[in-house]
Amino acid sequence: MANIGAGQNVLKLLVLGIVFHVIFIASVFDCYFTSPVVHGMNHHGSGYGEAKRLVLIVGNALIHPAGDGLRADLLFTPNGFTFGESSPTVIAPHLRSIAEKRGAFGVSHTRVPTESRPGHVAIIGGMYEDVSAVTKGWKTNPVDFDSVFNQSGRTFSFGSPDILPMFAKGASPDKVVTWCYDEEAEDFTKDATTLDIWVLDHLRLLFQNASTDATLNSQLRGDKVIFFLHLLGLDTTGHAYRPFSKEYMRNIQVVDNIVDEVENLFSQFYGDQETSYVFTADHGMSKIGNHGDGDPDNTRTPLIAWGKGVRGPLPDSTPSSHDDYSEPWHLGHLLRRDVSQADLAPLMATLIGINWPSNSVGVLPDIDPTRAGYLAPLEGDEALARYSLVNVKVLLEHYLVKHELKAAHAIFYKPFDLLEDKELGVPARMQKLVTIERLIEEGKWYDARRYSMELSEACLQGLRYLETYDRLLIRAIVIVAYLGWAAYTSISLLPPVNSVSASRSGVIDVGTAAVLLGFWAAFWIQHSPWTFYVYVAFPCYFWREFCSRGIPALRRCVSESSLTYRSLFVQSILVFSALQTMVVAYTHRSIWSVGFVVVGVLWPLFTWPSWLLSQNRGLVGLWCGSCIMTGVFPLLAVDKEESLPSILAGGGVMLIIGALHLYHCSQSNVDKSVRISSAVQMGLVAAMMLVTSSSVSSLQAKAGLPRLNQIAAWLILVSSSVYPFTSKVRHPSSTSKILSFFLAFAVCFVVLSISVEGLFYSAYVCNLLLWIEIEALVRTPDTSNRNGSVADQQPSIFYRFRVDDIRIAFFFLFYVQVAFFGTGNVASISSFYLEPVYRLVPIFSPFLMAALLIFKIVCPYVILSVVFATLNARLHLPPFSLFLVALTLTDGMTMMFFLNVTDTGSWLEIGQSISFFCITSLLLVWSAGICAAGEYLIGDMLVDHKSTKVD
Repeated sequence: MANIGAGQNVLKLLVLGIVFHVIFIASVFDCYFTSPVVHGMNHHGSGYGEAKRLVLIVGNALIHPAGDGLRADLLFTPNGFTFGESSPTVIAPHLRSIAEKRGAFGVSHTRVPTESRPGHVAIIGGMYEDVSAVTKGWKTNPVDFDSVFNQSGRTFSFGSPDILPMFAKGASPDKVVTWCYDEEAEDFTKDATTLDIWVLDHLRLLFQNASTDATLNSQLRGDKVIFFLHLLGLDTTGHAYRPFSKEYMRNIQVVDNIVDEVENLFSQFYGDQETSYVFTADHGMSKIGNHGDGDPDNTRTPLIAWGKGVRGPLPDSTPSSHDDYSEPWHLGHLLRRDVSQADLAPLMATLIGINWPSNSVGVLPDIDPTRAGYLAPLEGDEALARYSLVNVKVLLEHYLVKHELKAAHAIFYKPFDLLEDKELGVPARMQKLVTIERLIEEGKWYDARRYSMELSEACLQGLRYLETYDRLLIRAIVIVAYLGWAAYTSISLLPPVNSVSASRSGVIDVGTAAVLLGFWAAFWIQHSPWTFYVYVAFPCYFWREFCSRGIPALRRCVSESSLTYRSLFVQSILVFSALQTMVVAYTHRSIWSVGFVVVGVLWPLFTWPSWLLSQNRGLVGLWCGSCIMTGVFPLLAVDKEESLPSILAGGGVMLIIGALHLYHCSQSNVDKSVRISSAVQMGLVAAMMLVTSSSVSSLQAKAGLPRLNQIAAWLILVSSSVYPFTSKVRHPSSTSKILSFFLAFAVCFVVLSISVEGLFYSAYVCNLLLWIEIEALVRTPDTSNRNGSVADQQPSIFYRFRVDDIRIAFFFLFYVQVAFFGTGNVASISSFYLEPVYRLVPIFSPFLMAALLIFKIVCPYVILSVVFATLNARLHLPPFSLFLVALTLTDGMTMMFFLNVTDTGSWLEIGQSISFFCITSLLLVWSAGICAAGEYLIGDMLVDHKSTKVD
């Protein structure tokens, strides 16, 4: 028997748990994704270029022309769009003509997160930002890094205010000149091609102004000039209408025409052939119009290079450079040369002869002598060999700075053998560099490139070795911390120990202090991040508490009950297996449906007494039917099309549930204020259905979002959502209040739904209400006290742990997970649909849009919170007691996901591994919030239970 109030301060436990799990989310980034940016490197470059100027076009940005959110397959594939006669065979004839007749093409492979800023950092800076940097700022840089813009003679950039300013910040004064349209122009409900046309118009205006501005004319005609055209229209159109829409097809055509116009403008203004062009995209886009994760459609972007210094098309190699992905392009007779996104920075720097970005980890495609690259230098193979040497020097400089930093601070530092093994006192890296320089002097260009490639690969391996040097230590600390948290929370479930001997306590305190101070001293010597000090403090505290109070309590529990250490071990194995099943369900959503069958059918049929089944057939039938109905939703496809009938059907079901509640209130002579309150809430749901229907029709007709609809939707959403929190209505029962919350958030599942979310929300809430009744039905009295009295029939400040509580805790965790996975796999960032958000926010506003999507996810948890608090009271348990059981279990999932995080392999695997870990960690925070919120929101309905105090 555990006295929760005396043995464990629940509020302290909840706060500590939230702080612990939030802080340890950062551990995945310290362990797997540390910032690659260091300073102090010397610059290296060829000193001469093949071209005088470069145009980067990226769709989301390009002249570099580049397309934002442009998929490689939709750019290259003939008949990629099937809209009848209105669909041209070749969607981008100009770009395809370049690839076939006068340029080089391939696929640029991005890394997660497939967002605009990280993509542009890779293209222009030649480095991969660590994933955590995305949370530190949207339009500016969390850390200063070098870029080809900063090394250029001058850069003229045109496009989005979300991208351009971050490359101007930190650059040399007046080095990067930007022209941006207003943020309000990024309207998802309007024709986004106007954004791309704006870029072309302002480039044309720049050249026109040069005819009357001698200074500008001189700047434009200088050497080493870069023009950056960021074409955001494709990204905006893809979000709004999805990549396989007519609108996306038309936007690709607009981009193709813009590239043609850009070439003409440069030809007319300069009258020479000294311009190089690079066309690519910062990221791709999934079929549902989103990006962010590692889905292959998001990580594969087109790359086309042409102009001065770039080779023309070559016959395909043997074995073929094409695969199933590029086979439909009908370009199999030509060589497809793929690159990593960071390889574009050295390619561009080489084309115009500028210094390479000092933080670049890109590898020039032409460094490999066994494969054709992208360059066609005037000096042939000699130039390629010298460019390869520059590549090696840049990477070696980067490695050397990190190596010296680590060697200066790390205790018992072990250097990277492949580069640091010494022969006659000279490190291997220096010997290899001298060898490459000698081969170039001897005119052995092929061998020089081959050695350069080998040394560049060794440098990249060395950089990775240094970046992951502390990984084993961090993993060990994190695992010990999560195990310590489970041990610490288990103290609340064990019988309290009256006292601990002073000698025992003193030994534990001294040992804990020695371990903590030892780690802190090591971290101080190594100049480790401040987070390391925090990480190690948590497990020291947890295990100190468990050794001091938990071990004696566990011994007492075993001695005073029928439990044995063997049975505890067997039960632990079963618990671990159940947790791992939930882990697998993150990638196999059908397991959640199987879980509903187990909970709703197998559990009552095979574990309940026959008399209990026979006496409660009606309730059991409703329970089975509800579980099966709710279990259907995880089986539905994640990719969904906007369906107004499904949205309205969900709203209709929610109105029916409200009407049934209203009918029950009228039959039970419930206070009139309750009935009026329910009627008002139902009216708000009906009004939102009308507004949403009008908004969807208008948006689908491409007429934009009516201002009146936007205002009405916001007013209904806000007023309905806050209504149950401000209402003074006294509900007759907890079920009545739960339904009030249900109707309050029903408007959210109308205006922010894309398909069947409203139906899932209704089924989920009904299932939760039945869960309360089922648990109250099967809960048998605990007669284990000596007098045989019914101990659990009266509220008590004591919590007596029962094996059945583990099952209830698992059910709770199951419902927490299902709220996420019921209608989509949100472990993938791309599963957040943006179409519903446009009914409230048509102008691009990333944080407000994200807030609305998160609000939609949170709503079911409000219902779960009040249901769980009600269940806790119905079972005559102290508040939070069941949650403490769940809290002891769940980090088994978190540990597995932490160990499964990877920063290698496919981008899909990397993105999912990060998402899974973050979600499981945050679910524990949600769980704590759920219980605390439930006790507060439903507290007035549990007055009889208030005598059960919690310290």
